[in-house]
Amino acid sequence: MTGYGRAEGMAGTRHITVEIKSLNGKQFELTNRLTPLLKAYEADIRNDLTKILKRGSIDLSVIIKQDGASKPMQVNTDLARYYYTAMKSISQELGLSEDNVLSTLMRMPEVVAPDADTLPEQEWHAIRALIGEAAAKLMAHRAEEGLNIGKDIVARIDNIDSLLVAVEELEPKRIDRIRQRISGSLQEWIGLEKIDANRLEQELIFYIEKIDFSEEKQRLRSHCEYFRQLVQNADGEGAGKKLGFVLQEVGREVNTLGSKANDAGIQQIVVNMKDELEKAKEQSLNVL
Repeated sequence: MTGYGRAEGMAGTRHITVEIKSLNGKQFELTNRLTPLLKAYEADIRNDLTKILKRGSIDLSVIIKQDGASKPMQVNTDLARYYYTAMKSISQELGLSEDNVLSTLMRMPEVVAPDADTLPEQEWHAIRALIGEAAAKLMAHRAEEGLNIGKDIVARIDNIDSLLVAVEELEPKRIDRIRQRISGSLQEWIGLEKIDANRLEQELIFYIEKIDFSEEKQRLRSHCEYFRQLVQNADGEGAGKKLGFVLQEVGREVNTLGSKANDAGIQQIVVNMKDELEKAKEQSLNVL
C-alpha cells in the first residue's frame, strides 16, 4: 500500500528529519539515503521497518544537521600554513599580489574536510525513535487508505453478486433457446419425420444437465460472502493473501459459468463479472 510518514526532532545538538514513503510491493524492499553516521545501524533500521511496515517498496531518507550545517567541517591549519608559505614564496618571487589569499587557501585540497564525527549511543536511540514515529505515521496513512480500498473491493464483489442475479433471470429462456436450436437443427438436417421424440428428449436432458451451472452459482455466492467476511474481520497480517486466494476461486467459478453458458446474453454478463474481478484483484494487492 502507498503511504507517507515524516518525523522531526533533536538528537543531542543535531536536528533530525525522517521521511518514509511506500509503494505497493509483494515483498519488503528498502531504499535508503543514510549519512555515514548511520551506516553502522543500517541493519537495525531495516529490521525495525520490516516489523512495522511488513512489505512494500520503501524509500527512507534521514537528514542530520548540526548547528545549521548538514556536515560538520574542520580546517587543517597545519596544511593551510604549509600552502600559505609556498604561495607567499611564489608571490614574492614573481612580484604577485597576495590579495584574497585566504579564499584561495580554503579551496586547496584537504584544507577544509568533513569532521570525523561519531554518533553517541543515546543520540542513535533518539534517531531510531524518530524513524519508528515516521513509520507509525505511514501505517496510519495506510490504514486510512485501507478503509477506502475496503469499500471499493467489497463493492466489486457486490457487483458480481448482482450480475449473478441477472444471469439467473436469463437462465430459463436459455434452456428454451437451447431446445429450439437443437430441434431446429435436427429438423433441417434429417427431417422431422425421422426424429425419435423420446430419444431426442433424453439427449436434451443429458445435454442440459451437462451445461447446468447451479453448483457454480452456489459456490460463487459462497466465495463472495466469505470474501466480505474476510474484509470485515481483517485485523492482522496476511489478509491480502487470503483475499487473493478467494478471488482465485471466484475466478474459477466465473470462468466455468462462462464456458457452460452457451448463451450470448449470459456470456456478456460473465464478461462484466470478469471486469469486476480484475479490479478487485488489483485492489487486493494493496492489502497487507
